[in-house]
Amino acid sequence: MSGALARADEVDPAANAGEEQRAPQRVGVVGLGYWGPNLARNLAAIPGCELRWLCDPRPDARARAAASFASARVTGELSELLEDPALDAVLLATPVHTHAELATRVLQADKHCFVEKPLATRACEAETVLAAASSAGKVLMVGHLLLFHPAVGRLKELIDSGELGALYYIYGNRVNLGQLRADENALWSLGAHDVSVVLHLVGEEPEQCLAQGASFVRDGIEDVVFCYLRFPSGIVAHLHLSWLDPHKERRLTVVGARRMATFDDMLLEGKLAIYDKGFDEDARSWGEYIARSGDIFSPRISNAEPLRVECEHFLHCIRTGATPRSDGRSGVRVVRVLEELQRSLTA
Repeated sequence: MSGALARADEVDPAANAGEEQRAPQRVGVVGLGYWGPNLARNLAAIPGCELRWLCDPRPDARARAAASFASARVTGELSELLEDPALDAVLLATPVHTHAELATRVLQADKHCFVEKPLATRACEAETVLAAASSAGKVLMVGHLLLFHPAVGRLKELIDSGELGALYYIYGNRVNLGQLRADENALWSLGAHDVSVVLHLVGEEPEQCLAQGASFVRDGIEDVVFCYLRFPSGIVAHLHLSWLDPHKERRLTVVGARRMATFDDMLLEGKLAIYDKGFDEDARSWGEYIARSGDIFSPRISNAEPLRVECEHFLHCIRTGATPRSDGRSGVRVVRVLEELQRSLTA
């Protein structure tokens, strides 16, 4: 999973300065519900980027967007964006079931495409989008936002450098008393976040995907799901996903042979904590181990907004031809794992 930036919280100022001197990158945002306006807000604030189009079939959504972004053209038809020869890229924040079809249309119209996660609802559809990007020679990037969180970037560095030792296991809690959905369960609504991060940190695809869940509020829509992933290296991961919980947690714990780490996105400060804890072999007795409980420290993490970093990364990849950190291939891998978990869930 390669990326054009060394770390999620680092951008080369000299490179950006050179890029900003070129013609502006003209982009459009499709889908102006909850998340689309956040994309539009960040894109409009990036030097060298022109927010040219806003698109949504609902008149009320278009009216709100027009009031916030007066310089952008507003339409209810995607075709208007695709027929604009000056438009460089389209960012899709539409309902999940539309992602694959719309992304394919964008790419076939010779536009770069950013699509919110997940890339599709089936792996075969995700592969079709990837093939369309390859055929068009255009950038395809999936909005796996946490891959651009500075704390996740630092955690990845700690793992890759061996600071935590050999990786043993990962577990995550993404729970809340949240919005009940009628079109997707907790696995697809919440799991895409943590699956993308786990695959990024481990650097492998799992060989075993198991899930169990229950539908307590709406029949057939699991509001709590427990996932288990086992990787070829022996690393395992467990994910607790729920929008029926008294706590609001967004926490991931990584346990290594030397140290352990926790990423807690609900904390205002100290989102990443490193624990000097583990078991050391007792030199006095062969085969015996003693527990080590050392210092706990929290490295400095940039407070850059992950969505801003993500948008800048997409624009950078368009300009330079670099492979996005969350490229189409990584998007396909996430969908493949989610599909396997769903198959286990309904078995």
